[in-house]
Amino acid sequence: MTTSVNGFSQGVSDELVRRRRLSYIDWARGIAVLLMIEAHITDSWTRAEARNTIGFRNATVLGGFAAPLFLLLAGLGVVLAAGRVVERTGSRARAVESGCRRGVEILLLAFLFRLQAFVLSPGSHPIALLRVDILNVMGVAMAIASVVWMTARTAPGRVVVYSAVATAIGMLTPIVRSAPTIDLLPTCVQWYLRPAGEHTTFTLFPWAGFVFGGAAVGELIAAVRTEAAQRRLHLGLAAGGIAFVVLGVWAAARPSIYHSASFWTSSPAWFAIRVGILMMALAALFELEQISHAKARNHCFRVFVFSWQRPLSRIGRSSLFIYWIHVELVYGYASWLWRGRMPLWGALLAYTGFCALMYMAVVMRDRAVANWRRISPDRTSGTFAGSPPLGGPPWEAS
Repeated sequence: MTTSVNGFSQGVSDELVRRRRLSYIDWARGIAVLLMIEAHITDSWTRAEARNTIGFRNATVLGGFAAPLFLLLAGLGVVLAAGRVVERTGSRARAVESGCRRGVEILLLAFLFRLQAFVLSPGSHPIALLRVDILNVMGVAMAIASVVWMTARTAPGRVVVYSAVATAIGMLTPIVRSAPTIDLLPTCVQWYLRPAGEHTTFTLFPWAGFVFGGAAVGELIAAVRTEAAQRRLHLGLAAGGIAFVVLGVWAAARPSIYHSASFWTSSPAWFAIRVGILMMALAALFELEQISHAKARNHCFRVFVFSWQRPLSRIGRSSLFIYWIHVELVYGYASWLWRGRMPLWGALLAYTGFCALMYMAVVMRDRAVANWRRISPDRTSGTFAGSPPLGGPPWEAS
């Protein structure tokens, strides 16, 4: 009897850990969405004379953490999704197949997104359809990370492999960008490896490294089963993050070992610093969630917490939807009247209003989807059509 009770309690504890884990990951994704919008609005709507100010520089650096955070969470999602497939089917091959398929879906969405931009904002050359953006890099890296997941059978082994790949990508970035052998590849392939003006916004080097770094973190998170282990793990992540930042700052102050490297674009030191900051941020969000649960009985505290936690989670779960609609609104014809004409303070004020507008769009979308599901049941299975929530990150679907 005691054994069964203990087993039940352990199972409940494991389930609670999994639920809470998804909550703080959703918060992280929501923060990435807010940073993404801030980066795009300040870039598009701020007038030229304000771009030389310290405030604009700081806003640019802050917004620049959106993409690394999205990519790190994508890698984390690859691992968690693979684990769920194995638990459900018992097949590692099925897990790899599912991850690769998800990566291909993201890549196809990248081309569809460029097609939408080409149609809604006419005047671009058709070659713009092949432009490499964050979804291109994310899709390719997720597919590769799914294959790499198969190379080791244990979580520690996969952590080592993913960490090694992330480190290699960061260290090789300056070399790849200046290597003459890259010129021998097809032009469109070159765009995935190093910058090529307006044809690339992101490249696999170094950006794919964040996906593999996230996969290593995901393996660590997936391996723990108790709240005490979760706390120890995230304390370790915070300590590791501090170590990465210190190492990156130290390396940046030393003479470069590369013939050509730029700190803000291709430096392994800046890559390490960003990974460290993201690790600390993830650990901080986990601890904040623990505090929220510990003080949940306090009514005032609960009201304060839910006032931002639920909207932030909702934004995080709708990250793809918001990404899809906001870019055209920020950079397209919808904002041409004020594009490049706002002072920095005006752009930041507009940013708050735009975030509220995006949240309203998410609420309206969710209501429309809920109404559609109520009137469109899947007659073959007895469930409602379109099981995964629309707008939810496809790399989190299981």
